Amino acid sequence: MKVDLNLDQVLSDLDAATALDALQNIIERLRDAFGIDHMVYHWVDSGGEQYGCGTYSQAWVQRYIEQSYLRVDPVITGCLQRFHPVDWKRLDWSSKAARAFLRDALEHGVGNQGYSIPIRGPNGQFALFTISHDCDDETWAEFTCLRGRDLILIAHYFNRKALEFEPARKPEQCSALSPREVDTMTLLAMGYNRAQVAETLSISEHTLRVYIESARYKLGALNTTHAIARAMSRGLIVV
Repeated sequence: MKVDLNLDQVLSDLDAATALDALQNIIERLRDAFGIDHMVYHWVDSGGEQYGCGTYSQAWVQRYIEQSYLRVDPVITGCLQRFHPVDWKRLDWSSKAARAFLRDALEHGVGNQGYSIPIRGPNGQFALFTISHDCDDETWAEFTCLRGRDLILIAHYFNRKALEFEPARKPEQCSALSPREVDTMTLLAMGYNRAQVAETLSISEHTLRVYIESARYKLGALNTTHAIARAMSRGLIVV
């Protein structure tokens, strides 16, 4: 899969979007730029309203709704329990209902490979950013390893933009991060490992751990990845 992507331009276009409809155009461009079959963003706001944009066929979207697949889809149930991006092959497809769902999805062109990024925003908002494709395991593993950081960044930019359009959105109260905590979370979000972050900030790894744990506590996060996601979704860091 050849990637033809100007990430800065995509993020600028997302920032400039003024309506939800603009996200559909951007996600189609991204799908083509990444050279994959499908890309989907789906969110549930604090009032339970749902919105989605993506490249699945209308036939599959309608089929999914008619069959109430939301109740048995391992991607949904699995990502509700996770904060890290997840390859679909790591999910539980063992039940009869899940296997039937998978067969139906394949027949509708969803693809035999998938990768989903769960996102949790303010006031109980939950979203998924998903890509899928039809290829062998080795090709898919190489692609997600190479492009995972870009996909996480794009997912959170999509969510941040979508939240701007949520009716009557109320700001979520949280403790402000210190400048050093912002620097730490930003570099981690960019994909730096802890040693690289410590070196960049000219601090010890012990001091870095203090900053990370302090930021995690302020954000009410379960782990570092969750803290980064919350900081991004609340606009406390921008990558």
